[in-house]
Amino acid sequence: MKLVKRIVVVLVIAFAAFYLITRPQDAANAVQGAIGAVWGAGAAVVDFFMALAAG
Repeated sequence: MKLVKRIVVVLVIAFAAFYLITRPQDAANAVQGAIGAVWGAGAAVVDFFMALAAG
């Protein structure tokens, strides 16, 4: 199982490197979208706890 996990990780890294080299603008847009999603999720969690604290 450890070998399969290692192979999958290597394939994902290889695909990411290939995508970055062949389509840098699309890769940048994908990263910006991922960061935006994480930022939005964080803001939603903060809003939840603010609403919870407000009663």
